Amino acid sequence: MSVFNSSALYPRFLLTGLSGLESRYSLISLPIFLVYATSVAGNITILFIIRTEPSLHQPMYYFLSMLTLTDLGLSTTTFPTMFSVFWFHAREISFNACLIQMYFIHVFSIIESAVLLAMAFDRFVAIREPLRYPTILTNRVITGIGLAVAVRALVLVFPASFLLKRLQYRPVNILSYTFCLHQDLIKTTVSSRRVSSIYGLMVVICSMGLDSVLLLLSYVLILGTVLSIASKTERVKALNTCISHICAVFTFYTPMIGLSMIRRYGQNASPIVHVLMANVYLLVPPLMNPIVYSVKTKQIRDRILKKFKQQKV
Repeated sequence: MSVFNSSALYPRFLLTGLSGLESRYSLISLPIFLVYATSVAGNITILFIIRTEPSLHQPMYYFLSMLTLTDLGLSTTTFPTMFSVFWFHAREISFNACLIQMYFIHVFSIIESAVLLAMAFDRFVAIREPLRYPTILTNRVITGIGLAVAVRALVLVFPASFLLKRLQYRPVNILSYTFCLHQDLIKTTVSSRRVSSIYGLMVVICSMGLDSVLLLLSYVLILGTVLSIASKTERVKALNTCISHICAVFTFYTPMIGLSMIRRYGQNASPIVHVLMANVYLLVPPLMNPIVYSVKTKQIRDRILKKFKQQKV
């Protein structure tokens, strides 16, 4: 019993990379590192452009800054363990470190979901009430939304970590990915996981589930408003302001749904498929969001090109 109690207090967790391809980790890590470096550079560039261009100090770009900071947080949270596995073959992670990483991965994911919803609200107000847009989304309102988004995520995820801390685990526990996720940690417990599972489901429903429904409702309202505009040119112009945001929504939710489907129905799929889907879920949104907004948003694209021209001169 003493051995079990000791292991329950200090269980070991082993992260999993691409099983069977360990000899090629150095090669595999190269594109992953390039994705990470590109996402960090792209998001920092977006933040720099918005920070230094007074003309971009508008609600839409403030929300984009929130999205960019969230993507940076998500990338930074997953980087240490991912590259410890691929570069140094160091799979072991302590229970407390695993809980901390899990906490921030889920916090940033929930924040990103909420920021995407706030951006949809921003587009709805801009299209529905263009003249009142600056007076509705004031700096004070935007700050309040940002704080509410962060507090909701921090408060929702904290009990999940506390509940996991109370469970008992085997002396050695093998995880499915190169980072720690709530649903993965629950699978390794040897005690009853009912309360933790139910709470985890409630968190998903109250955050991403609710956000996705409100996102859909927002775009129904946006579409209704756009169709009520008499001028075809104005309708197209209004819809074009939503293209970048729609791409960001699909970039975020598609990998998440794919990972959920693989976990639910892909029991016979190769473990490599599970690991790849999990990496896509966490790596693709931070990579694609700055690319999409740089390409599709004329104001940001023009400012970036302007900065490059100034550097050449």
